[in-house]
Amino acid sequence: MIGRRLFDLTDGWSGRHPFDTPIVVVTHSVPQAWVADHPDAPFTFVTDGLPSAIDQARAIAGDLDVGVTAGKVASQCLELGLIDEIWIDLVPVLLGSGVPFFEELKAAPILLDGPNLLVEGSRVTHLRYQVRRS
Repeated sequence: MIGRRLFDLTDGWSGRHPFDTPIVVVTHSVPQAWVADHPDAPFTFVTDGLPSAIDQARAIAGDLDVGVTAGKVASQCLELGLIDEIWIDLVPVLLGSGVPFFEELKAAPILLDGPNLLVEGSRVTHLRYQVRRS
């Protein structure tokens, strides 16, 4: 599941996400011209709120997990208690600016357990944290 900002930045990956999986886009408006230009793209645009987007993503995923990209959508899901794990790809580069992984969290602090080291690669460390429930 992604937000409209990431969708627009990537131009919907020209109709096919790199993971080659269905994508739910949380948005205020459907990009009708893009949809018309990419009729076979596996994107579902949800305009009636985050809970509906989660329900639709779960229905599409079936028994599989639903992934959520960082940013506003992830922050909202975390605040609603809808995120069980946080995966971080730690790369030793300081960019100087950018979009935060999570926006301001009203429910902070949110405690995490871990990390579990998934894979240590060349100049990247993949970490997984469990969101602690009270």
